[in-house]
Amino acid sequence: MYDPVRLAALVAVAEAGSITRAAERLGYTPPALSQQLAKLEREAGTALLVRHHRGARLTGAGELLVARARRVLDELDRARHELARLTGLAGGTLRLGTFQTAGIQLLPPVLSAFRRAYPDVELSVAFHDPPDGITAVAAGEIDLALTHAYEPGEAPSLPATLSAEPLLTEELVLVTAPGHALADGSTRLPLAELAGEPLISMAPDHPARREVEAVLARSGATPSVLVATPGYALVCALASAGLGVGVVPEMVARTAATPVGTRLLEAGALGRTISVVHRAGEAAPAADAFRALLRGAFGRARPV
Repeated sequence: MYDPVRLAALVAVAEAGSITRAAERLGYTPPALSQQLAKLEREAGTALLVRHHRGARLTGAGELLVARARRVLDELDRARHELARLTGLAGGTLRLGTFQTAGIQLLPPVLSAFRRAYPDVELSVAFHDPPDGITAVAAGEIDLALTHAYEPGEAPSLPATLSAEPLLTEELVLVTAPGHALADGSTRLPLAELAGEPLISMAPDHPARREVEAVLARSGATPSVLVATPGYALVCALASAGLGVGVVPEMVARTAATPVGTRLLEAGALGRTISVVHRAGEAAPAADAFRALLRGAFGRARPV
């Protein structure tokens, strides 16, 4: 049996007239598309394309296979739409809530995969700083919310109608100006070594960060700049400028827009768990399908 992906590649080359143009249309690199076509030719046991300096043309066998492939691919497309209707994924809207880090760093590829699989479902995305997303799901304003909780700290309480599924746990790490002495080390930094350090304090009165700030205060870090809401990009920028050190999620530090030094803190000291919140016991095919995609995507993003 021929692979439908390779059949689609051959049809694209027949329509585009060259491997390069077909690769652009399909989102491949030309070498990757050439590999797919070579595998299809091995499956067919004969040459399907004649490659020349201006592009590529079909052989007689290629023309025969393209004619059959178009019918096969049309049938598969119809089957996909029929299955979508059966499972409730042929229309409607999926309303998502997310906080900024997940929305920028983790959500886009999941949205892209969902759109490819279920193009008839309308997507909407709104920003909700935790725990506001939980409230929005409970009120029926959105269908799913990405939220987070810090460790140490209390997980936000959930109404009985909601469930939370943990997706990713990451450490909080130290960020400093490039070349800072505390960032110069391959071992984990004991929290006690923060004593006397000027700290860019991230909202000590914010419920989500309160216990983290308490740990840092007990270590002896001295607040030097207060960021009134947990704005990670601003904390990294201030640390980069030498105004103090900060403690942010590892994902934030890895993708900071400003140059920063980083250092892992002592094991188990501080962390953050990202979860998806949804309504429990409700038939929601689009939300269920999206949660399945989230599991795979966040698993690939898990720090190692």
